[in-house]
Amino acid sequence: MMKRVAIGVDIGGTNTAIGVVDPEGNVMVKDNIPTPSHGDIERYISDLAEAINELMKSVKLLNKDLEFLGIGIGAPNGNYYSGTIEYAPNLSFRGVVHLVELLRNHFPKMEAIALTNDANAAALGEMIYGGAKDMRNFVMFTLGTGVGSGLIVNGDLVYGHDGFAGECGHTTLVPGGRRCGCGSLGHLEAYCSASGMKRTAFELLVQYNTTDSLLADKSYNELDSKMIYEAAVKGDKIALEVFEKTGAWLGLGLSDTVHHLSPEAVFLFGGPTAAGDFIFKPTKEHMEKHLLPIFKDKIKILPSKLKPGDAAIVGASALVWKELEK
Repeated sequence: MMKRVAIGVDIGGTNTAIGVVDPEGNVMVKDNIPTPSHGDIERYISDLAEAINELMKSVKLLNKDLEFLGIGIGAPNGNYYSGTIEYAPNLSFRGVVHLVELLRNHFPKMEAIALTNDANAAALGEMIYGGAKDMRNFVMFTLGTGVGSGLIVNGDLVYGHDGFAGECGHTTLVPGGRRCGCGSLGHLEAYCSASGMKRTAFELLVQYNTTDSLLADKSYNELDSKMIYEAAVKGDKIALEVFEKTGAWLGLGLSDTVHHLSPEAVFLFGGPTAAGDFIFKPTKEHMEKHLLPIFKDKIKILPSKLKPGDAAIVGASALVWKELEK
């Protein structure tokens, strides 16, 4: 009997990861190619198609009885409706790129080829393979260089009118506050991303004029959220306060999302979530503080069950299964 599998592609700023994923969410084989800086989309698609074909051949050597159902792609500013990547700031391809159409030219027999942004892909991955298998209403927040989110309502991903719904990371948290990567001021992303935590650490070091913190000797380019976590484990007061403040901001942001959507759970994914209770406890406490009484003690905040190393590939591949449900 043929085993049905899906291909997941995650297009990042520097690398494109590709994998073949089985129905249980296991990555059977994977590879990656550089996401180029040359800006030539035709050349990149040709390289990507070649890498996908090579991966399909290599997994066929392991198991001849495979049926490839489709290709799911997660990418910055990926628009599900149009199959386009639109004005992605961290990719060399300018303007509107018709990615699905270009890839379909290389794989005309593939049943499903679909594209969305990386946070939406992560939410689908959680629903199809992860901790949200039995949920029809939940939210996924991805904490990394930025803050992404994917919204699942009544079992469907919310794309909105134009394909770009679910940018909760760009909720205004502090009017006139820190400059966000998008250029606006005070967005949640500027406070709750891994890079936001770094900014908080330096603000606190300056505020308290602290020289004895484990973080005090780190340069701005050197410091990352993992170092802040390691310092917090050792009881460093600055590091502990970074988590407390990050959780307070994130809890406030999540309370807005809960009021809009009434989800069963909020899943958190990304590097900072490895800190466990350091981030989850203050986030839960501050979310509850800002909620209407009708929502109090109803909404779970859970860590993603997707494997960190494979989550982007697995999430993208989940798009294929969702397409085939139609």
